[in-house]
Amino acid sequence: MGIMMPPANSWLVGLLSLLLGATVMAQEPIKPIPIIAFDKDKAYLGEQLFSDVRLSKDDSISCASCHKLDQYGVDNESQSVGVNGTKTKRNTPTIYNAALNLFQLWDGRERNLESRVKSAVISPALMGMESWDKTVAKLSAIEAYQTGFSNAYSDGITAENVQHAMAEYQQSLVLVNSPFDQYLRGNENAISDLAKQGYQLFKDHGCISCHQGANVGGNLFQKMGVLEKIDWKKWNDNDLGRHHITGKEWDKHVFKVPSLRLAVKTAPYFHNGSVDSLDVAIYRMINYQLGREVLEEDKNAIIAFLETLPGELPQGDEQ
Repeated sequence: MGIMMPPANSWLVGLLSLLLGATVMAQEPIKPIPIIAFDKDKAYLGEQLFSDVRLSKDDSISCASCHKLDQYGVDNESQSVGVNGTKTKRNTPTIYNAALNLFQLWDGRERNLESRVKSAVISPALMGMESWDKTVAKLSAIEAYQTGFSNAYSDGITAENVQHAMAEYQQSLVLVNSPFDQYLRGNENAISDLAKQGYQLFKDHGCISCHQGANVGGNLFQKMGVLEKIDWKKWNDNDLGRHHITGKEWDKHVFKVPSLRLAVKTAPYFHNGSVDSLDVAIYRMINYQLGREVLEEDKNAIIAFLETLPGELPQGDEQ
């Protein structure tokens, strides 16, 4: 008579499934977006400032004018409009998930969110404030900010505290729990078979060499036109990218690799906002950067994969 084995405990099966899922996820070049800790009181102040037109020289625009929270953090324009109707030189990137970028802006000249706020407020093309001293004086005359900063910071309203509060708010703007993140965590039914095929093609074609990590990009620089030379005159583009910062020959036409987390929501594409179609953007990148042609059905599968990447908008910001 054989020995009868007891049935496996359901909790043990669940544990083994979780461990297997974690092992598979650890091997993937894309990771789920993490929840980032932030100070709620300071982030609340930052949220008020983010939408306050008084942070601009002529009280005409706020950060939210270009980074529209109900449009996935962009204005869907090739170039945005700052004070006095001045157009920006580059396309506005999304503010969502910016906290996950290793560098800020297309040329990476700002290394963190605080420095990004610092430069944006006094930029003549953006908020246009003459100095941070005048910015602090302007905010200090507003009773709500006097109270809010006194409660949140021991030294009240200072340039550093304003920058910190706005950066703290941006720490809260990470979009978690995307269908693809659920898939990475082991839910095989979270995305379609076409999206799974698209992810494999994304890796097979080599897109993953630049677009990886939790933000599917945003963590390195790359030259535009690695394997196929770009006719910049045809693009009507004299932007030398990171070369403006470093002066190095190699850095001509080098830009920060953008995150693809919200690519399906944030047209137009590239630093100059020159391409409205995601289909065309994919074709150009695979051609210019990887030296490949791409089949139409492969593009459609890759787009199906990209459609699984956006996480959940904060409550109240949904379109």
